[in-house]
Amino acid sequence: MTSQSADLELFDDVLVHQDRRPAAFLPGPTNTAAAHVAAAHAEMLLTSLALSDNARSEDGDEHAEPSSALQRVEAKLDLVLGLLGTMLRDRGDLPPPTVLRWSTRGARIDVLGDALAIRPGARGTLRVQPADWLPDCIELPAHVIAAEGARVWIAFEPMAPTLADALERHLFRLHRKQVAESRRLR
Repeated sequence: MTSQSADLELFDDVLVHQDRRPAAFLPGPTNTAAAHVAAAHAEMLLTSLALSDNARSEDGDEHAEPSSALQRVEAKLDLVLGLLGTMLRDRGDLPPPTVLRWSTRGARIDVLGDALAIRPGARGTLRVQPADWLPDCIELPAHVIAAEGARVWIAFEPMAPTLADALERHLFRLHRKQVAESRRLR
């Protein structure tokens, strides 16, 4: 498959988000039981992120200021999560940051390291840190549909509708934040 047809298959007529974040494609067989556990973990993580983001945005929408005690607790929690994320990154538990373009159908990723080892047809897992402040990753079973140099196109294996919905909502929130940030910088 060509890179253009892979782009159409993964990103045509769906919400797409692109940024630089810790992500990697891990080639290898996926155990069905492990894939179900990873899918449940990904859904739980994305749902929890949505609840956390919604709570923070609702706090920001109120005319009343959040209490200073609540602001201090949130700041301390952000610091602890940042420290934990740094420790995990130093241990090598998080993938290195790379350019990632993804949708609910799949992803295009710039592979770091041995890109020649990842060929079309390879099966494995896309591992992504969904939020900068969260030192945890989601793992989505996938297979490579195209490769060009150090860039690969990965189609997700069929996922449960609840996971697909959680992923779509997450991508929408990332996209919305990116648009708001670009407007703020103008």
